[in-house]
Amino acid sequence: MIKLYTDAASKNNLSSAGILLVHDKKQIQLSQPLAAGDNHQAEFQAAIAGFKQALSQFANEETVFFYSDSQLVIDSLNKNYSKHYQELLAELNSLIDSFKLVVWQWVPEKDNKGAHQLALQGLKKLTK
Repeated sequence: MIKLYTDAASKNNLSSAGILLVHDKKQIQLSQPLAAGDNHQAEFQAAIAGFKQALSQFANEETVFFYSDSQLVIDSLNKNYSKHYQELLAELNSLIDSFKLVVWQWVPEKDNKGAHQLALQGLKKLTK
């Protein structure tokens, strides 16, 4: 089982993803720059980057618990529809389909601090 937390941080047309993977009580903490145009797009890209990392690190795992503080991402997954981000949702769904079971849940920002801090650290590096 994998727990995946993602978040995005954006400022001045720069964005960074924070990705926290938890597996067997071990954490993998990552931040990476994103090519997002707005924060919503960045949140989708962060989720996509997180699932790509989960696949590359734990290809044999079957279950992922995915947590995001982006209401838009979680609502889009629940509805399987996004008015403005359908292509990003399709890419995210394709990655999700690589796992046998994915359970996603919206969490408040206070419960997503690990990924949030990683996103902020990545953004800080971009703005130096």
